[in-house]
Amino acid sequence: MGIIVQKFGGTSVADAQRVRNVAERILYTQSKGHQMVIVVSAPAGKTDELLALAKGVAKKPTAREVDMLLATGEQISIALLAMAINDLGGKAISLTAAQVGIKTDNSHRKAKITEVASTRILSELAKGQVVIVAGFQGVNSQNDITTLGRGGSDTTAVALAAALKADMCEIYTDVDGVYTADPRLVPEAKKLKEISYEEMLEMASLGAKVLHLRAVELGKKYNVPIHVRSSFNENPGTIVRGGELMEQGKIVVGVAHDTKISKLTISKVKDNPGVAAKIFARLAEAGVNVDMIVQGASKEGLADISFTVNKEDAALAHDVATGMMQELSAQTVDRDDHKAKVSIIGTGMITNPGVAAKMFNALAEKGINIEMISTSDINISTVIPESEVEKAVVTLHNVFELDK
Repeated sequence: MGIIVQKFGGTSVADAQRVRNVAERILYTQSKGHQMVIVVSAPAGKTDELLALAKGVAKKPTAREVDMLLATGEQISIALLAMAINDLGGKAISLTAAQVGIKTDNSHRKAKITEVASTRILSELAKGQVVIVAGFQGVNSQNDITTLGRGGSDTTAVALAAALKADMCEIYTDVDGVYTADPRLVPEAKKLKEISYEEMLEMASLGAKVLHLRAVELGKKYNVPIHVRSSFNENPGTIVRGGELMEQGKIVVGVAHDTKISKLTISKVKDNPGVAAKIFARLAEAGVNVDMIVQGASKEGLADISFTVNKEDAALAHDVATGMMQELSAQTVDRDDHKAKVSIIGTGMITNPGVAAKMFNALAEKGINIEMISTSDINISTVIPESEVEKAVVTLHNVFELDK
């Protein structure tokens, strides 16, 4: 049998008993003849605890030192899991990203993987070892520790699976697959047996938290099948893969939502060529990632420009826009942190007209005001008041009959 990469999230290794449960599960899979490479996150809550410590000793801790600190969370998990497997009669070795050879660019806190060496892992596998690798981290060209951002352990796992040409990358988490909507909002949400890379990319980018966006991108690029499963039961999960899917009959496969967005509006700017380019170039220079953009109709040569950003970037975006007011001859810069994005996703939308009308009519009938709209071939997204999210998600799940 071939190599299987398994990734276990923080809730899966939150305490000693859960670590032993994971160890037993790994050894069971290995007993079927597989070679096992395991990626582990920090114990649940540990990363937040470490961030709080950093902020307790420094008002603005440097990104390099924050990475040095945060990387210790995963080292706790890999060491404990290796101990548990060895105690149960197996053979395991824990390795940091540096020991494995996971290279990244020079960015801190949001580094991207540039190279994965396989020599050390293959050598340990040949000895019959379960190889346990720290997720979420790498080393840059200066051999400084970097971290990959929240959810980065998923990316580590898929990158390793690609480098090792693994048969499967299994992502174990606290949910047992990808659902047609968040089950906490829609109890009737259905678990999908499989979903395409394209649809999963849209789901992940639009608010579904079950898989990290960059992990799906890597899976698609290197054709790594990803199996999203629960670490608390043996049920089959959701396979994310390419090729023809059996469940291709549905026009819409899921509803995603994101409450971590803010809307900013720069009012009464001159409606001249290059003005929008100047605004968004300045935001990009500041490291602000802009999502949706709407420019209102020009009146007397003036227009309003609205855009959305992640809530974490809202204060910075507001500062940048406010700093440009005189340059733009703008009247005001308004910021609203109480917005949300609700989206429908499905490759079937490409060849089926009327989906947008059906979505907008359903929201209108429930009295939900749409403030912004964006579309692609396989998604339609709307910005609405945050207070209307649950109603909107339930409504769209029902109107597109996703529980069937």
